[in-house]
Amino acid sequence: MSTTVISRGAGAILLVTALGTSATACGSDGNPLAASPYDAADQISFSGPTEAGKKADPDKPLEVTAQGEDGRITDVTAVDATGRQVSGELAADGSRWHSTSPLAGGAHYTVRVSTEDEDGRPGRKVLTFDTDKPKGQQLLNVKFGPEAGTYGVGQPITAELSQPIKDKAQRVVVERALRVDSKPAVQGSWYWVNDKELHYRPQDYWPANATVEAHSNLENIKISDKLRGGAAKPLKITTGDRIVAVTDAAKHLMTVYKNDEKIKEIPITTGKPGFATRNGIKVVLAKQYYVQMKSSTVGIAAGSSDSYDLPVYYATRVTWSGEYVHAAPWSVGSQGAANVSHGCTGMSTPNASWFFNTVHEGDLVQVVNSSGHNMELFDNGFGDWNMPWQKWVQGSAIAADADGAGAQTNKERLTPQSV
Repeated sequence: MSTTVISRGAGAILLVTALGTSATACGSDGNPLAASPYDAADQISFSGPTEAGKKADPDKPLEVTAQGEDGRITDVTAVDATGRQVSGELAADGSRWHSTSPLAGGAHYTVRVSTEDEDGRPGRKVLTFDTDKPKGQQLLNVKFGPEAGTYGVGQPITAELSQPIKDKAQRVVVERALRVDSKPAVQGSWYWVNDKELHYRPQDYWPANATVEAHSNLENIKISDKLRGGAAKPLKITTGDRIVAVTDAAKHLMTVYKNDEKIKEIPITTGKPGFATRNGIKVVLAKQYYVQMKSSTVGIAAGSSDSYDLPVYYATRVTWSGEYVHAAPWSVGSQGAANVSHGCTGMSTPNASWFFNTVHEGDLVQVVNSSGHNMELFDNGFGDWNMPWQKWVQGSAIAADADGAGAQTNKERLTPQSV
């Protein structure tokens, strides 16, 4: 006869005795820890409905409690039929687990409870229940942007809410339900631009040739006493090559990089004094083969020496207020030598055609060494990348040091043009 001592910490020592090769034990290898899980129904109590046909109140938290002194809870998972997992907290001594995130109304949940007895043998119990679907409540709908397609690596993901969310706790509920995943994976965060709009971006640009997916787990989740989450259409975009055009206003030169390799240098002209081009990183918003640009749209009176009314071709837009990269055949003599435009970046028609056909929405144009002011963060296109990452994450409702820094006004988008 042999005796094996298995230590399970200071609280228990288990002796397993074997009589030769014919000895029996709780598990196939003589170790009770290897035994098949027993039914833990008598070892736990559950706050949800246990009778068939009864439904749980989604506004009440779930709770699983260990019964007696001969066992403890080791793990609990609660998932609804769509795959949404309920967050929870397990007491250090295994005596109690409770949910920490809200349940969805009108959902079917499966709760899997793992336990162990005083000898360390594993127990299992699977519970299922349905929640009532609240009536008469308003829905918060979410619309993701941009539209599905292929974009440059600078394209932020946006989420537009159908109603304003000002309360910090409610923002946490909303933000936790808005998920963005990318392949390859990168670190990213939401930023509350205002009460109805969020932007999501990585710490650096998206990887080239990545897949980015956004979806909402907010449907039927309680946000406030009168508001629950509505359905949202998921979004899937892909990224192309990493295209970055660096515009040096002092050198009158644009250098275009593809996947960090220089592919072209272009002589340019940018904004003259009084109309200096904005410094900073801008995201390509749109491409228009032809635009009729009028000085009156940017506040220049007709008859002024600075007034203009020109047909412009190969126009790549980078701000809503009318800053473009475009063909400027009238200023070819100054390109590469002087800044003579009204804020746009001008180049020869062949170069503008090449640029127009090379870049896509979401690609990046970075202006340096201009005497102009810095690119606006949110109210004139996508200036998101001009905010340092440490400050960006502070605009998240669930960031540890979030202090409301993300609540800023998003002004109405304007549509004038400058040349």
